[in-house]
Amino acid sequence: GRYWIFAHNGNLPDFAPPLDGSFTPVGQTDSERAFCWLLQNLRQRFGHRPPSQTRLFDALHQLTLDLGARGACNYLLSNGECLFAHCSTQLSYIIRQAPFTVAHLRDQDLSIDFSDVTTPDDRVAVIATVPLTDNERWTTMPNGSLWLFAEGVPVRHQLTVAGPAKAPA
Repeated sequence: GRYWIFAHNGNLPDFAPPLDGSFTPVGQTDSERAFCWLLQNLRQRFGHRPPSQTRLFDALHQLTLDLGARGACNYLLSNGECLFAHCSTQLSYIIRQAPFTVAHLRDQDLSIDFSDVTTPDDRVAVIATVPLTDNERWTTMPNGSLWLFAEGVPVRHQLTVAGPAKAPA
């Protein structure tokens, strides 16, 4: 009865876990299979009762140890109340809160003054593969780490499995 969102950047070759039909991929991507597998395992552990953030984090940590060992698996997962971020190979984050400033995109000559589009009570965590702006301080997450963000800030993280190193270009 809850809405979940999932984003995955990576490659899980030959990831074909048994799915019990409670969650069914629409397509054939490793991302869809990973999302369904995570939800299936969470349902098996917790049933229809939502666990606390701590219990959910602990369960996701165990599942991510298995998932992360299968290949590159950067992911974001949210139940609408908190956000989980797994850095397998490369993720960074920034916390934006008052006083808001102007941010300049790295790849375009475009700036936005966040003080024009926010209130003093707003706070948000932005998570991306690489920093999106060149005039703000981003935090690089360690490879092989799972993070819990709540109310726009990281509240917990724990080591997992780092993904395979990329071959030099």
